[in-house]
Amino acid sequence: MVGPARFMNLLSCFELGIIDKIREQPGATATDLGKAVGAKPDAVEQLLHLLVKEQFVSCDEASGGYALDALAGVDDADLRRALTYMNMIKVVALRQLFYLTDSARTGTPFGLKELYGSEGTLYGAVAEHKDLRESWSTLMDTVTSRIDSWFFENIDLPSGGRVLDLAGNTGLGAINTYKLKASPGLTVTTFDLPEKEEECLENFRTHGVDEHCSFIGGDVFDSIPKGFDVVLIKHFLDMFDRDDVFRILAGVHGALEVGGQVNVLVPVYPENITESDNYNVDFFPAFFIGCTMGQGGPQKLSTYKKWLEECGFTVTSTVTKDPADIPSDVIPVPAVLCAEKTA
Repeated sequence: MVGPARFMNLLSCFELGIIDKIREQPGATATDLGKAVGAKPDAVEQLLHLLVKEQFVSCDEASGGYALDALAGVDDADLRRALTYMNMIKVVALRQLFYLTDSARTGTPFGLKELYGSEGTLYGAVAEHKDLRESWSTLMDTVTSRIDSWFFENIDLPSGGRVLDLAGNTGLGAINTYKLKASPGLTVTTFDLPEKEEECLENFRTHGVDEHCSFIGGDVFDSIPKGFDVVLIKHFLDMFDRDDVFRILAGVHGALEVGGQVNVLVPVYPENITESDNYNVDFFPAFFIGCTMGQGGPQKLSTYKKWLEECGFTVTSTVTKDPADIPSDVIPVPAVLCAEKTA
């Protein structure tokens, strides 16, 4: 019951600048902090009670001065990453989740329509609404940059291969593909909605890979381009329910020649869903149904493997990232499934 209140209490202390001020001026009182951040000292004191309780900050009872406690030991990069996640949850999730029940009933992100007048999914709404775009895109670029190196460590691409990055957005995945798996003659093509083309090509030029990377506009549910040796499906399958996942995989299967490869990157649930530290289940069902798609959500690794096989692929390898290697503020546990078209 107290989750949303705790979340916003903590985040507000950062947004008001209270934490930065305590860092600059250890021993500052609620009066000092109120003057510095433009809030009543009474409100500052109330908000800091939770942080004192959780030992994020400390309070000297005699002087009333505050200092950083556990937060003093948090690396700045870790703190900024956590705050990026928290900002996304605030902007994209909290308000929309008020309408979660309606979203589940209608199969649409109902809150986006009520709050923004958007009839589609989050991915369409971010193009029209600056607050959603800045919050969502900042986090997604951070996630892609962080996870891509691990993804490419766990897949093989044929030398000089022709690679299709399915639903590759504005090209960051293609850029990482070429830079992290470069070989003579390797080409990478981003496939996504036509309106992504201009920004995608500009990103290729900016990163100096425009001779090796290209763009094809289209919709994965209409047709998937042929002539590629490898298809990458990253941060995408988990957006859809089973029927649409099968449509995507069937399209990829039809586009590849026998021997063609597909490499899938998805967040996964643990095989034992009752694991106490499994925060994917706490977050993703409500997030996908209520905030982004009106459907979808991660699956267990065994489920994705079964689905690939049912769609005509032979799974050649799977790997799940060790949770011990994932920062504690990061929710998704990613997995890679590599498969080959054998029939």
